[in-house]
Amino acid sequence: MSDTAPNTTVTRFAPSPTGHIHVGNARTALFNALFSRGRSGQFMLRVEDTDPERSRDEFLQSLMEDLRWLGLNWQLGHEAGGDAGPYRQSQRQYIYEDYFQRLQAAGHSYPCFCSRERLERLRAAQRASGQPPRYDGACAGLSEAEARGKLEAGEPATWRFRVKAYETVSFEDFVRGPQQFRTDEIGDFVIRRTDGTPAFFFSNAVDDALMGVTHVMRGEDHLTNTPRQLMLLKALDLLTPEYGHLPLIADSDGGPLSKRAGSLGIRQFRDEGYLPLALLNYMARLGHRYDDEERLRSLDELAADFDPGRIGKAPARYDAGQLLYWQKQAVARLNGEEAWQWMAAAVADAVPPGKARAFAELIRPNCVFPRDARDWAHRLFDDLDPMPAEAVSVIEESGREFFESALDALESAGTDYQSWVDRIRQLTGAKGKKLFLPLRAALTGSRSGPDLDGVLRLIGQHEAARRLERCTRLA
Repeated sequence: MSDTAPNTTVTRFAPSPTGHIHVGNARTALFNALFSRGRSGQFMLRVEDTDPERSRDEFLQSLMEDLRWLGLNWQLGHEAGGDAGPYRQSQRQYIYEDYFQRLQAAGHSYPCFCSRERLERLRAAQRASGQPPRYDGACAGLSEAEARGKLEAGEPATWRFRVKAYETVSFEDFVRGPQQFRTDEIGDFVIRRTDGTPAFFFSNAVDDALMGVTHVMRGEDHLTNTPRQLMLLKALDLLTPEYGHLPLIADSDGGPLSKRAGSLGIRQFRDEGYLPLALLNYMARLGHRYDDEERLRSLDELAADFDPGRIGKAPARYDAGQLLYWQKQAVARLNGEEAWQWMAAAVADAVPPGKARAFAELIRPNCVFPRDARDWAHRLFDDLDPMPAEAVSVIEESGREFFESALDALESAGTDYQSWVDRIRQLTGAKGKKLFLPLRAALTGSRSGPDLDGVLRLIGQHEAARRLERCTRLA
């Protein structure tokens, strides 16, 4: 059992490595990390890999990479250590066996020999009559001798927890408030599968208790699991954590996000060029409210004001537009070196040596994703042949004399941008858009974009002259 200090807040993220992490379970991890971080506590990663057919190590490695990329580092658990390990459930069977035996010895569990077909018929009949699906206790009344005989004969059996009738399980959900469940609507539930491995209700609850988890924050789809786990922990005389259940996330149309989870994987967002800070700020507001909803916050700032009391009860809706807003805010915060690291894979082969940082600093305000930087690298360092139509129309309207004057001014001004535009103004009388729009079109092939002073310095006097000379032929 964990010997974590008794007053230390311990939260956990306990995924099953059966796929890549997506926005829904990443938000669960984030909320748990923020809660413990804001209380100077510890965040744990536990791997619930009791399904050998679906659990894969490559998914676990991918999941850990994505958590670390987001900055959600864990202080306890898999690969971090701790005194309550092992932290992979597939390595804890000997622990579960001990607690299975305790329940059996105390008469809290019994073997169930009902076939899958019988159970499916039972559930169908209960639904048809408007009753909540629950086990009818068919095997609960078997004598010890009858049950032993079936087991010795090799009949496959699950083990069920014996739920007391006519009772109410109550607890205070620290997100949703007071909760009550009637045991008559729950029924005896499976805690051990026919192959001897533990069911989710059992291993999840036992591990939370033994690992010293103080607060369990998870999706509201687990709400009905909680009374079962509370009964188990009480029967085993184990400490119970506090439970809080988060609103589910709906897609933009209000449907279940789970149906779109494959397209909302953290790995996909990484590959597109989203920044961790953008995703953190977006997910932290999926169902949770901050006072300053428009301000980009660091992870520590998000944690400092994270409060379960500010988590709503209605489903949170995924909004791609809001995520894009936070992406723009996060990109704006990058310095030159950070911006280059972010876009390097997309543009490294297109930016001349020695100009990487200057390029990144210049075009960062005009980029949302690295692919945007690729477009600007093409505009600034390639021939732009043919010249984009949007630029040609501006060039034609400005006329040949304007660009001849710009060439003359450039010869004396060099890369001194202010001297250059002042001289063009004197020679042509152009000002405002009549002055700057044709210069932008000439140097970048675009009607909008990065600061022209930076563009001139980046491409240099010779390249600027070449582009202006071309405009004299196009005008």
